[in-house]
Amino acid sequence: MLDLIVRGGSLVTPKGVRRADLGILDGQTAQIAPEIAEPARQEIPAEGLHILPGLIDVHVHFNEPGQAHWEGIETGSAAFAAGGGTVFFDMPLNSLPCTLNARAFQQKLSAMQAASCSDFALWGGLTPANLEHLPELAESGVIGFKAFMASSGLVEFPHADDATLYEGMRVAARLGLPVAVHAESDALTAHLSQQMRTSGRTTWREYLASRPVFTELEAIQRALLLAKETGCKLHIVHISSGAGVVLAAEARASGVDVSLETCPHYLAFTEADLERLGALGKCAPPLRSSSQQSLLWDQVLHGVVDIIGSDHSPSPPELKRGTDFFALWGGISGVQSTLPVLLTEGWQRRGLALEQVAAMLSFNPAKRFGLIAKGQLKTGFDADFCLVDLAQSKTLTAHDLLYRHRQSPYLGRSLVGVVQQTWVRGQRVYAEGKIKKPVEVRLVTRGATGVQ
Repeated sequence: MLDLIVRGGSLVTPKGVRRADLGILDGQTAQIAPEIAEPARQEIPAEGLHILPGLIDVHVHFNEPGQAHWEGIETGSAAFAAGGGTVFFDMPLNSLPCTLNARAFQQKLSAMQAASCSDFALWGGLTPANLEHLPELAESGVIGFKAFMASSGLVEFPHADDATLYEGMRVAARLGLPVAVHAESDALTAHLSQQMRTSGRTTWREYLASRPVFTELEAIQRALLLAKETGCKLHIVHISSGAGVVLAAEARASGVDVSLETCPHYLAFTEADLERLGALGKCAPPLRSSSQQSLLWDQVLHGVVDIIGSDHSPSPPELKRGTDFFALWGGISGVQSTLPVLLTEGWQRRGLALEQVAAMLSFNPAKRFGLIAKGQLKTGFDADFCLVDLAQSKTLTAHDLLYRHRQSPYLGRSLVGVVQQTWVRGQRVYAEGKIKKPVEVRLVTRGATGVQ
């Protein structure tokens, strides 16, 4: 007897969308068929709904331990589940301590196991201060190493200069793990920012001017050269510009092992929106021009962009108040809205196929980071999925958000695609606006189905 049958939904698979029943047993997908005849302990009607593989968000900052008052695992993972998410990758900052050694990894792992609503992976940091700890982080189970090529804003997580990045990539290549980079030039952005601030120009316009597209391209180029030299798997996070994607894609065509990530906010907003959004729209790299956004969308539609990550990076509201835009904390709160934003801006408005949506949010992250039995609606795979009503749209309000601080640049937007339910390994974690913590959550690691 099956544990669960989801009846009559439209399954989104790599080959397209098809109507089928989904049978679940022992936390895995056991059957997919036009009609499953055998009995089940529970059945859910899904006629008129689409069933997507659960989102795998490779880029979140839940800031625990140490700064749970910024978000925290409980609220962050709950919001993620409400958005259809089933596996998230937590960055090594802004938690305190940052995940720079095995001890800090264990602290974060314990916090995750106690509070998360979904499965998860953990990034380790790559800084000038912890090169000798990379092997122990790999042994602990990190999914890869994250480096900042520009200032992270935290003294505890200094940016990686070229020598550090080169040596770190050599170690990562030997360990078989990827390196993710925040690609902006520290020297150029620091120089331009100082010019603006010393002359008293501190509005959003000057902030944009201090981080022009070429500062992103310069850093992407260096990271690509180092990855090619070391043989390291490279993942470029939150590429903000179409030009950045084009540059990285050209290197990939020449043999560099690189994957490309962008974020919903770069696809939904341009720099023209920043005056209205204020600090809610501040991020680094910043929002770009409409021409860069158009080029970025072109790369998404043609399958050049591999992954969409939220880069959910919240903070208390008071850190986003003030007249000096440079001093305001940057970061977008968006982990709950990734799927509806992509459905609205991509599927509804630009004809992005649903299988492309699922590729960037589920198939590709699982494949790139070696997650076995994750990321697809497929027999033998974990029963991670969400039920979505594509015929329904909803104007996002603060009441809808499950974040610790109910702030988001998407508030007031009408978004297509309402997530009705989310299931993690056959456990329902979200339904009808309510969260139910699963019996167990797992750390997922490269090449393994996960460990408790």
